[in-house]
Amino acid sequence: MCGIVGAIAQRNVVPILVEGLKRLEYRGYDSAGVAVLDGEIKRVRRVGRVAEMENAANEIGLNGQLGIGHTRWATHGGVTEPNAHPHVSDGLIAVVHNGIIENHEEKRAELKAKGYRFDSQTDTEVIAHLIHSFYVQDRDLLAATRKAVAELTGAYAIAVIVQDRPDLLCVARMGCPLLIGLGEGEYFVASDVSAILSATRRVIFLEEGDVGALRREGMALFDQQGNPIERPVHVSDVSLASLELGPYSHFMQKEIHEQPKALADTIEQVLDEGFATSLFGPKAADILPQVDSVLILACGTSYYAGSVGRYWLEAIAGIPCQVEIASEYRYREAVANPKQLVVTISQSGETLDTMEALKYAKSLGHQWALSICNVRESAIPRASDLVFYTRAGAEIGVASTKAFTTQLIALFALTATLAKLRGKLDADKEASYLNDLRHLPGSVQHALNLEPQIKLWSQQFAAKDHALFLGRGVHYPIALEGSLKLKEISYIHAEAYPAGELKHGPLALVDNNMPVVVIAPNDTLLEKVKSNMQEVSARGGELFVFADLDSHFSESDGVHVIRTPRHVGVLSPVVHAIPVQMLAYHAALQRGTDVDKPRNLAKSVTVE
Repeated sequence: MCGIVGAIAQRNVVPILVEGLKRLEYRGYDSAGVAVLDGEIKRVRRVGRVAEMENAANEIGLNGQLGIGHTRWATHGGVTEPNAHPHVSDGLIAVVHNGIIENHEEKRAELKAKGYRFDSQTDTEVIAHLIHSFYVQDRDLLAATRKAVAELTGAYAIAVIVQDRPDLLCVARMGCPLLIGLGEGEYFVASDVSAILSATRRVIFLEEGDVGALRREGMALFDQQGNPIERPVHVSDVSLASLELGPYSHFMQKEIHEQPKALADTIEQVLDEGFATSLFGPKAADILPQVDSVLILACGTSYYAGSVGRYWLEAIAGIPCQVEIASEYRYREAVANPKQLVVTISQSGETLDTMEALKYAKSLGHQWALSICNVRESAIPRASDLVFYTRAGAEIGVASTKAFTTQLIALFALTATLAKLRGKLDADKEASYLNDLRHLPGSVQHALNLEPQIKLWSQQFAAKDHALFLGRGVHYPIALEGSLKLKEISYIHAEAYPAGELKHGPLALVDNNMPVVVIAPNDTLLEKVKSNMQEVSARGGELFVFADLDSHFSESDGVHVIRTPRHVGVLSPVVHAIPVQMLAYHAALQRGTDVDKPRNLAKSVTVE
């Protein structure tokens, strides 16, 4: 959600800025802009895609050795060019900003009283004018930036340039990700490492409250109290190839088909070590034996992964578990249990609501936190005692696919490890689970081979405006995930219910215009699911059933069946996630929507 890129070098940085913004397109945005210093601040902004802004910059020959760029996802103010970043104050200060400034109205009033004119409805313009108001006092951009952010309430990552300092780029962060890339006699800033990979792999991740000044000859960083600091340098292992489409039409299609490898890579660390505390970091050996319950905090798709985890944790490890939507948990009066393990799940590791929920949990007295995350050294893992990094690789499509299934592996590894510590997993069962994991990527590949059949189903879904998804037990969250995928990329309204709830209200919606998708694995609840299906058929509903190879279903009028691989036991939710992802993808193709960049949505949700 929004993206920042900036550079200070001894070469024209415009191509670096433009390429960086293109790499950030997956985050979701509706306008783009760049500002460079070329004697004066020169700015180009456009509503729409980065390519439109790039064309405009090329037409005027935009050139400069210091610059900042931004892709904006509208929050304060509509999708207009005046609201696009960068924002400029009096031709002197230019700023790009991710996040939300909560006290912007108060600051806007104060600045207007001082004579500042506002040309946008954004909260970001407040930052530009506020920095300007301090800069004109002593012409010190670093000091002005530090003074300005000290007056801001909310979340921000900012990059700032000033017209009369061609050798200086200032940055600051609080609540939103920002990193510095290290080159030879040049520096880069970005909200995501993918934006600067073509320039450098050596990066520094800024911490909460950090402020920095970047010059070609070196940089200086300061913490929130103004103390000089050094942050460790990391070498990114993200490959440029992972950010390219290759032979695929869309990133979502690519990422769906990458799941056998993503799962195998994530499972590899489990197979190497078994269900051991070492999977979760050096502190886990001391912490996990003391845990008496689990609290999972997550949003969206990660919340549904956590919901599957709850079934596993209680059924296999015999440990109480609750799953909370992070944006709700952080604003309610909760009761803390110091022996409860707080598990946060986030693909990016920067999801603001999840990060704030973790902070809230700690403030209540929770002492142990485990992060399940796909991005190394991101904010949430750094704030956690324990970490399990999934190995999904870069996920570009807004609708999460391989991140979701690898999160399930992390949760299963946690479940089995806790079960082992609690004496509920003997050696034979552990060996059986490890064998199931070893064969799981093959089962997922078999599920991917169902694509031609699912593609045919999608033609019927594309003509509909509504759909129901049903599941029972551990597969109910998969129904929820299928419903979310369909609505977010095809814009078909979809809802999911536990199949047993059908008669408690949703059955009123069923008719021949309401397709009903059923997740029906060959488990202990299969006969119950079949009874629920009869209720749909009796009302003229059309059923689309994902069943296992060894389930006894037959097709008939109004009942369509696709058989996934033979039932894979406790890991069945991972396999059944694949066909609902593909159904959503192909339904969206049929309807002609933007699969990778669905309207109104963003990949990394770093605002409330």
